[in-house]
Amino acid sequence: MTYNFDEQIDRSNTHTVKYDLRKAYFGKEDVLPMWVADMDFRTPGFVTDAVKKRAEHEIYGYTIRPDEFQKAIISWLDKRHGWQVMKNWIGYSPGAVPAVTMALLANTQPGDKVIVQPPVYFPFFGAVKDNGRQLVYNQLKNENGHYRIDFEDMKAKIDKRTRMLILCNPHNPVGRSWTKEELKQLSEICIENDLFLISDDLHNDLILPGNKYYPVVQHFPKMAERTITVMAPSKTFNLAGLTTSFVVIPDEKLKNRYDQMLENYHLYIGNLFGTEALIAAYRHGEDWLEQLLEYLQANVDYMDEFLQTYIPQIKMVKPEATYLAWLDCSGLGLNDEGLRKFMIHKAGLGFSHGSTFGPGGEQFQRVNFACPRSTVEMAMEKLRKAI
Repeated sequence: MTYNFDEQIDRSNTHTVKYDLRKAYFGKEDVLPMWVADMDFRTPGFVTDAVKKRAEHEIYGYTIRPDEFQKAIISWLDKRHGWQVMKNWIGYSPGAVPAVTMALLANTQPGDKVIVQPPVYFPFFGAVKDNGRQLVYNQLKNENGHYRIDFEDMKAKIDKRTRMLILCNPHNPVGRSWTKEELKQLSEICIENDLFLISDDLHNDLILPGNKYYPVVQHFPKMAERTITVMAPSKTFNLAGLTTSFVVIPDEKLKNRYDQMLENYHLYIGNLFGTEALIAAYRHGEDWLEQLLEYLQANVDYMDEFLQTYIPQIKMVKPEATYLAWLDCSGLGLNDEGLRKFMIHKAGLGFSHGSTFGPGGEQFQRVNFACPRSTVEMAMEKLRKAI
């Protein structure tokens, strides 16, 4: 079956964050929204059919996750990544950030230090600071548009209070899918310093052609006793509103601590439609995903060529994964606040402002290109006209 990713779907007035909060976030409604990390593509029919079928039973009471929930996850991870996961390793979470927070609370104490790698997904900052832990920045190194982990800086900042590192794999917003060698070095540091690792692998299926995703625990089994991997079908199949995420925790003690924290905060029940959506997505989604990845790569190529041809002042860090482009706008000669105002008020573009993602995000904008090509073309033309 051929899927149509060129279709324009009006999402306004559907209580969607990306469109209906433009006024609150940007100060004006007439911006082209390419900020929130969900897709403007129609959720695939095999998912909506499963949700509709469950909705036909008109009692929406408390529900459990059937064996098919874990079986679908196990089958998907094996098919897509060759990762053999056991049923008892899988735990539930209502979202990726709650999973990170529960894992952090279960394995650290107030005052402990937690390493993050900015510019990075900004809710990590709140998960650490809002729970009384100390935030430690191990800023990524930008080497001519290629980001790498600064391992020397990481080792220098570890002391006896450092208990955890939060990894984004693949990385949001810089688009890296970390290599096996990079993850090997990171794993060795974690083992040597007795650090727990939270690996946010939410974009693990969105690996663009020519790149590969490596789950830490699969390739470095010694990390199993200290790693919580956070995953979900939400980015892959546009299901974020159904709040169905999961964790993979091979170590029994680590898993029990996570489950107990989930129990303590009564976050274990879940969403009955999210369960049906996950099962359908992982059972039937491979062909849809392959076509999606081709479309996303074509959007990347279009943006990169357009910028090089018409707006060489802006350089795109070409993503290896995710549907998020990281634009270096330093060539425009604007300060950080001037850049934000220029994008919103002069270009009429609702991008994510780079500084939001922490140190190293200044002079950058994050652009969500999981949308029809016509939207990408409109954004590029608005940008060219404004410049």
